[in-house]
Amino acid sequence: MPTLDFKGKQVVYAHHLSVPYRTLELDRKKSCFAKDGSEEGNLIIHGDNLHALKALLPRYAGRVNCIYIDPPYNTGNEGWVYNDNVNSDIMKRWLQENGEVDREDPERHDKWLCMMWPRLQLLRELLAEDGVIFISIDDNEQHRLRLLLDEIFGEENFITNIIWQKKYSPANDAKYLSDNHDFVVCYARNKSDNGDNGESTGAWQRNLLPRTDKANSHYRDDDNDGRGPWRSSDLSVKTYAAKYDYPIVNPDTGQEYLPPEGRCWVTSREQMQIWIDDNRIFFPAGGRSVPRMKRYLSEVQQGIVPLTLWTYDEVGHTDGARKLIKEIFSDRQQPFDNPKALGLLQRIITIAADKNAIILDSFAGSGTTAHAVLALNKQDGGKRKFILVECEDYADSITAERVRRVSKGVPDARDADLKDGLGGSFGYYTLGEELNIENLITGKSIPDYDSLARHVTYTATGVTLEKIKSGKDYLFGETDDYCLYMIYRPDLTFLRSAESALTLSLAERIGNTAQQKNKTALVFAPWKFVSQKDLSKQKITFCQLPYAIHRLLGD
Repeated sequence: MPTLDFKGKQVVYAHHLSVPYRTLELDRKKSCFAKDGSEEGNLIIHGDNLHALKALLPRYAGRVNCIYIDPPYNTGNEGWVYNDNVNSDIMKRWLQENGEVDREDPERHDKWLCMMWPRLQLLRELLAEDGVIFISIDDNEQHRLRLLLDEIFGEENFITNIIWQKKYSPANDAKYLSDNHDFVVCYARNKSDNGDNGESTGAWQRNLLPRTDKANSHYRDDDNDGRGPWRSSDLSVKTYAAKYDYPIVNPDTGQEYLPPEGRCWVTSREQMQIWIDDNRIFFPAGGRSVPRMKRYLSEVQQGIVPLTLWTYDEVGHTDGARKLIKEIFSDRQQPFDNPKALGLLQRIITIAADKNAIILDSFAGSGTTAHAVLALNKQDGGKRKFILVECEDYADSITAERVRRVSKGVPDARDADLKDGLGGSFGYYTLGEELNIENLITGKSIPDYDSLARHVTYTATGVTLEKIKSGKDYLFGETDDYCLYMIYRPDLTFLRSAESALTLSLAERIGNTAQQKNKTALVFAPWKFVSQKDLSKQKITFCQLPYAIHRLLGD
């Protein structure tokens, strides 16, 4: 398969692996809690999205159902900055010369690709086996993005390249042609049901769009036979087969009909007679034209197959998006320059996943993705969750504030649901300290139990835990193969004491419990007062804290 080479690729190729894990710190003052004090599983994270995506792995790897991102289009007018801390002297010198990316930068495409590569790698890790990613882009980088996605997701997992008509009128000052559309590139985590070794992995399945009144209006005829309204369709096909070239006889008049010249009927003589007997063939009055098939509305798919062309009257346009955000922020002059259309995100989410999906947007901008999730939940009673990541300073004042307002209600909104409030809540998070050896040893940063438990589980086994429980003898969770234990408190005095050690009596209790479940016990602790020989007898694997935990099950 052809691949794309660019300056810095070899340096950033595995950069996502070296990005340190960081804790996610809840800011209660900026959060928007439900009446019961919960955040309902919704997150808004303020911080560098590369680090935020890495921080999400221990909890969300393989669990996100739909990802939507709207990265910088790299038009040359955005002034975005490439600032990833890549451990390479060559890269550092390159960035020192020109970190800000603009149209005059001859290497702006290389820098954009260096920025996107590790983020796409982490996004793929977060995506569920039957998940899907949608990426908005324009002509500046669309062709390069496709090659990146082919390499990271596999070209066999390409779904489509959607055209979104973002403007409803031409730009009369355009130098060449008026740019009236953007692309939305779509790749599945797995397009096929079979994995690399032929095993079933679960593939992404698109949803149908709700049927519209316009689509249903074509079904106007009704025989009053209990099957409801129908419309007629052609019974002939272009692909000729002699056995399907025969006369159809009208049972009421005896008139015979042959297929149009060069064509044949769509089915066999025997099946055609079954349809005639069941009154499923329409014979036009007076024999003026060939018979046609009756298609009953009650028997068609209860939805519409999505097209690859999305017009502004279906999913909205940029001008409407600006007006909506101005409606939400009526107290501000110009809240956000280029928000995405709400209908565009609602269409993507509707197609992408079910009503219990986790939706991730790591270039959150004005927060349209969260707004779309809450609006859809209000409409259909769904329980979708959102995760937003925004690195800019407006993460609180625009991104999160929009979600707060649409959740509680916008008094002057024209839409009734928006005026009343869409409901929903979220936790507002920032990036904390790195989960590293030095910080833990010195006590500079001691993570809470849940954060460390998720971290060591994911790095040791590759499994994410949805919940951390408090069990007997420091048991905090289970996987298919392991019972997970961690002797830990976020207290330096405890960590340096004998109380934090794995003792023989504790090991025996842990071993008995794990063996009853026919699993291996995986124990994380700062110390152990028992030999590895004795632990092996108990089917216990010991991992010492705070030393690096390496994945046991491989990639």
